[in-house]
Amino acid sequence: MKNWTSIKVWDTHKQISAVLALLWAASVVADPVPLQPTAPGTAPDAILGTAGEPVGESVSYFSEDDQTIGYLAEPAGSGPHGAVVLIHDWKGLHDRIRQTADALAAEGYVALAADMYRGRTGGTPAENRALMMESLEDPSVVVRNLDAAVSYLKARGDITGKVAAMGWCYGGGVALSFALGSENHEGTAIFYGGLVDDPERLKSIHHEIYGTFGQMDSRPSPEQVHSFVAAMRVAGIENDVHIYDDVGHGFWLYVEQDPENRLEPAIDAWTRLKSYLERTLR
Repeated sequence: MKNWTSIKVWDTHKQISAVLALLWAASVVADPVPLQPTAPGTAPDAILGTAGEPVGESVSYFSEDDQTIGYLAEPAGSGPHGAVVLIHDWKGLHDRIRQTADALAAEGYVALAADMYRGRTGGTPAENRALMMESLEDPSVVVRNLDAAVSYLKARGDITGKVAAMGWCYGGGVALSFALGSENHEGTAIFYGGLVDDPERLKSIHHEIYGTFGQMDSRPSPEQVHSFVAAMRVAGIENDVHIYDDVGHGFWLYVEQDPENRLEPAIDAWTRLKSYLERTLR
């Protein structure tokens, strides 16, 4: 017998989440983020769990679906700026992702956090998984969503014309899929997530790949990361990939959960990311 009560509660949760996102979207207009790059040897407050409220604004960038509401953080200054599309983890577009977009804006990048869940977020692993699986039912919609995000950024008059996509967990795998399915952006940064080990498939990528992974992770495992790197080498793809000891899945975006083990590798991964974005987008 179906548990109709659970289904109704989940449907109600989705509706409320979407309505709240739309109300938040209608009410927020933001000033540019001041340019305040992190000092050497430090990490942004966003990944340490100490950032303030997001200071960017909501935007509708995907004309196919008015329930898709992204988050835009703009740096101060006339530019030209590099631009980054952020792809959230399996929870959806939540404040940690928005705060990370703000951190990138403080580094001088126009940052657009894409919305892959049509304004919804999950509150439990089961809800996260349901939203994730729903979003992946039609991969072509995922690519069109992110292509629209890139086009939205490239239509601006204050960017260099170069855009990178980056993501975590679910978003890391989506970022790689986007690199395989679109030629309209210039960089891809993967923080854990599903990988590909077929050199023939990877040959469609024409830019350097950045990757950060944990030795204690199983999604992907270190062995899967090594296979991914080997396949990229065969395909002739430049890459900056590192597996960090003593950390697992999610370590970079949630440093405060285990600062003793996560802080040092998170700082190094952030330093590498800044260098990657500098040489890829400036």
